[in-house]
Amino acid sequence: MLSWEQTPSLSPMRCCRAWVEIDLEALRHNVRQFRAWLGNQAQLMAVVKADAYGHGAVMVAQTALKAGASWLGVATVPEGIELRTAGIQAPILVMGAVNSHEEMQAIARWRLQPTLVMPKQALVFSDTLSRLASARPVEVHLKLDTGMSRLGFPAAEAVELVRFVRQLPHLKISSLYSHFATADSPDPTIMRQQHQRFEAAIAQLEEHHLRPLRLHLANTAATLVDPALHYDMVRVGLGLYGLYPAPHLQAVLDLKPVMQVKARITHLKDLPAGTGVSYGHSYVTDRPIRMAVVGIGYADGVPRILSNRVQVMIRGQLAPQIGTITMDQLMVDVTHIPNLQEGDVVTLLGHDGPHRITPDDWAALTHSISWEILCGFKHRLPRIAVEQPISSAPSAMQER
Repeated sequence: MLSWEQTPSLSPMRCCRAWVEIDLEALRHNVRQFRAWLGNQAQLMAVVKADAYGHGAVMVAQTALKAGASWLGVATVPEGIELRTAGIQAPILVMGAVNSHEEMQAIARWRLQPTLVMPKQALVFSDTLSRLASARPVEVHLKLDTGMSRLGFPAAEAVELVRFVRQLPHLKISSLYSHFATADSPDPTIMRQQHQRFEAAIAQLEEHHLRPLRLHLANTAATLVDPALHYDMVRVGLGLYGLYPAPHLQAVLDLKPVMQVKARITHLKDLPAGTGVSYGHSYVTDRPIRMAVVGIGYADGVPRILSNRVQVMIRGQLAPQIGTITMDQLMVDVTHIPNLQEGDVVTLLGHDGPHRITPDDWAALTHSISWEILCGFKHRLPRIAVEQPISSAPSAMQER
């Protein structure tokens, strides 16, 4: 990812058409909120997969660790290697399934900790490590399927899995974990079923004196729902970035959004009534307007489906986007905002004056989820670290 720290002669405030601002103080605040909520009973894993949900993995990981997180979670081996090459020494869990010899060798070399979901995978891993002359034991995490029906060994067979892995050379069990499918739902029925299955597996392991050193089950939603789900560690993703998995969880902690997305006006023009705008003329002016072209589009992560449906913020005012959003540009009706110039900043997500537009707002308009919105901003938008207070202004969606 492009880093402006690597090119100090350049400044996003001078030469970027669009960028993503990451508020590190808001990030630290969110970590501290979770640490206070957890107390001394559980460790905090900062989930920084998918480039920290689009926020910049290395920058987020370094900040979260200094603020109180003690583990990092990634989805792939290359994501873990990126953190190691940046000098990060904290334990890193690779949550995706790893099967190739090359990945297993890389895990050993870079001191990553893989997730094992079946005995065959553990056997191949141990065999791969036995061929490495300098290989030391690799800490592994065993995942049980308690109802997500994705990765994981059947929870009822936990004893079999733990026994099998324990007798393999070169592997050391670091934890046993599972993942919730519906922790963000107001109806806790399925979550409770999964919790019961996890508890039953633990009881069986304890009966055979096989309980692993560390247990973890809770994602962000479960962490907020019930302290009984915290166990020895929680895995916090979305909450780290200042968003809530569901509206009914918003009162638990005071989280602050970390990301803002901004772009510049690249062109201003006056259009008469009856003028079609952009591809397909999905918008036709019903009056003379002043239009701004903004240097950001769907190739940067602004969903095309938002065309003619979203607002942006300019100089503390809301302005409607008009016409079809294109690959690199979008258009805005700025008739009501006087004295604009090329180069003026447009805020697409974030806050400006009394207004705020959130990833949840976009998710509602696109019938998606805030996770997807955050992860959609592409690497050609540089991530710029800033430190500033986050406004508590009402959402623009709420105002409408």
